[in-house]
Amino acid sequence: MSPVFPMLTVLSMFYYMCLRRRARTATRGEMNSRRAIESNTRALPINVEIVQYAKEVLDFSSHYGSENSMSYTMWNLAGIPNVYPSSGDFTQTAVFRTYGTWWDHCPSARLPFKRTPTSFCSQDYVELAFEEQVYPTAVHILETYHPGAVVRILACSANPYSQNPPAEVRWEILWSEAPTKVNGPQARQFTPCIKQINFPTNLIRLEVNSSLLDYYTELDAVVLHGVKEKPVLSLKTSMIDMTDIDEDEDEEKYGCGMDALNKQFSVVTLREWPTNGYFDKLPYELIQLILSHLTVPDLCRLAQTCKLLYQHCCDPLQYIHLSLQPYWARINDMSLEYLQSRCTLIQWLNLSWTGNRGAISVSGFSRFLKVCGSELVRLELSCGHFLNETCLEVITETCPNLQELNLASCDKIPPQAFNHIAKVGSLKRLILYRTKVEQTALLSILNFCSELQHLSLGSCVMIEDYDLIASMMGAKCKKLRSLDLWRCKNITESGIAELASGCQLLEELDLGWCPTLQSSTGCFANLARKLPNLQKLFLTANRSVCDTDIEELAANCTHLRQLDILGTRMIDNRVVLELNANFPNVFIKKSFTQ
Repeated sequence: MSPVFPMLTVLSMFYYMCLRRRARTATRGEMNSRRAIESNTRALPINVEIVQYAKEVLDFSSHYGSENSMSYTMWNLAGIPNVYPSSGDFTQTAVFRTYGTWWDHCPSARLPFKRTPTSFCSQDYVELAFEEQVYPTAVHILETYHPGAVVRILACSANPYSQNPPAEVRWEILWSEAPTKVNGPQARQFTPCIKQINFPTNLIRLEVNSSLLDYYTELDAVVLHGVKEKPVLSLKTSMIDMTDIDEDEDEEKYGCGMDALNKQFSVVTLREWPTNGYFDKLPYELIQLILSHLTVPDLCRLAQTCKLLYQHCCDPLQYIHLSLQPYWARINDMSLEYLQSRCTLIQWLNLSWTGNRGAISVSGFSRFLKVCGSELVRLELSCGHFLNETCLEVITETCPNLQELNLASCDKIPPQAFNHIAKVGSLKRLILYRTKVEQTALLSILNFCSELQHLSLGSCVMIEDYDLIASMMGAKCKKLRSLDLWRCKNITESGIAELASGCQLLEELDLGWCPTLQSSTGCFANLARKLPNLQKLFLTANRSVCDTDIEELAANCTHLRQLDILGTRMIDNRVVLELNANFPNVFIKKSFTQ
């Protein structure tokens, strides 16, 4: 045996494979460059770095501001910084709607989906377009107040300014981390160490989780650094990203993530194993219980191991509750097609954030619901920009048992399409936050959906007369427990009076940023007297709220747990302290005067 071969240990062979894999990512010209091999610099050949601010905000899941202004809206992320390096609460920044955990402890809180992978913790997102496509070398996020909410940064292969639609839209995670608590609310420039990708991008997505924050996070700008030519890692580099290599290998071998739905579940010929690892000795129900703890991609992989586990992984009982939101970047028509036979008994389905940029078609969505919609009770579709009138019509025709429908931020649905929702008389929860629902359609929904218990109409700017809407709620929706009227511009004391008289089971009411409500009319005191079951009340930014209103709440609403009077200036701190003393479990959000 040649003396050379003993030197090829397992370790050296593994290192050789890693280098060979790195080399394959380079172009032919770069690999032929002697300078690229001999230089000690990390990225070769040397490119001029391009620095650019976001040109445009393309999409987002929520924001604190109004649809008709710039204050506290996501649109403030476009362009150069407005505030940074200053710290504090500024209207020129981008602010998401929620923070903390108290949103999860109110009457309108929804039960979480099982099987959500622990690595997915995103609550909101914003997508930003930049002028030029580059290979990213750094992303700077300018946070001006209560930083620490960003948990993922992604890049997209699609160019939003290209005239030709791409054949494939690919998303890559540049950086990801669990939520962390940042000490202090001061401004900072957040520059995480990002992963190198093999395609240029001018579309960056930030995903956030604000659950650990003590107040709203505020973002001022995002800066993308990058080069026009694809960097090549030097062969002399001292560190190799083994995680990246492992992910790539897994992707080639197993079809990593939700791509597995398109390949693994469609495998007809399974590997022949001598035994089933004694699994066939276990009761069917016990195996089902064990598998119920696996995520969907893990089920896909396990289905390839043997015929027995393939049968269990394809059992519709494993898909009673299914959330595809964590895999939004990979879900498409083919994914839904392969899932159809396994989702015939599905009751909860979460397709939030999925299907955008042509990934899911109207026909693909319709085919899936026609097969799998008969048992659906809960359907989450927030930020589903593929939805149109046909989709809503299919939902109402194929989902006769539907009780919960979430269309939050589905701002591409035309106004007339919402009339179809009135056909689902069994609805108990309807979320229309940031949609184009109009008054006529909403009146029809309220008239025929008398079982409604939770209704969100926050930032629905196309409703002309909220007093009429409130009157209809009071007359038809006697079971209403939570109502979101955030930023409705024209409700008055008349509508509030009819609402309070007819919906006396209300436990949660959001009247934040409703400028036409005035304390001098007695509307808030009337609410306190008529709604003794209130647990959560938002009166955010209402300058007229006074001590009398707080005293009425203390006297009548003994179940109160959350009170938002942020932005009020007419309340004595003493009154608030007395309320806290009498009800120590009440969380009060207020700007205290000095």
